[in-house]
Amino acid sequence: MNEQALITDAQNGNLDAFNTLILHYQDSVFNTALRILGDEDKAADAAQEAFISAFKNISSFRGGSFKAWLMRTVTNACYDELRRQKRRPTTPLEPDTGDGDEMDSPRWLADPSMTPDQQAEADEVEHAIQHCLDNLPVEFKTVVVMADIQGMDYTEVAVAVRVPLGTIKSRLARARLRLRECLQGFAELLPASYRLDERSAA
Repeated sequence: MNEQALITDAQNGNLDAFNTLILHYQDSVFNTALRILGDEDKAADAAQEAFISAFKNISSFRGGSFKAWLMRTVTNACYDELRRQKRRPTTPLEPDTGDGDEMDSPRWLADPSMTPDQQAEADEVEHAIQHCLDNLPVEFKTVVVMADIQGMDYTEVAVAVRVPLGTIKSRLARARLRLRECLQGFAELLPASYRLDERSAA
């Protein structure tokens, strides 16, 4: 994929070029929103808002990491949703299956190649990680999702959230420490391969 050519075409009004870019990044955008918001429907809404905003404002993109620029739009959409939630607080629930039943784990996590025991193990890990992520301040959660889950480099994260590189490093260090401490509480539940040892603390 020639990303720069697609960006240029999209900036000139080529909708097909823009859609190609979105198809390339849609999973990363949705999963980032899902980790920040912890709800599939809200994450889908935030991702849609991010893509609409990106389409309206792509002419303002001036180079650098397009992924970081796009992640900034989804981060803003997530922050908007979190502000709405504060104004209209609701009781958090597990995502439902569409027929009113609560789900044990998000649909996107299911792997048909897993045995039932492996899936149960993966569910425990997923619940533990999301629980600990949800207990982080949003500014910590955002950087750890981008850097450690989406694999963005620190500079891209700094561009995406518009804070200095040093602040990103500081937030990541503090977020990882909090996550490590939180996950220690799940040590008995998690598979041995996910338990933290002394090297993890280093």
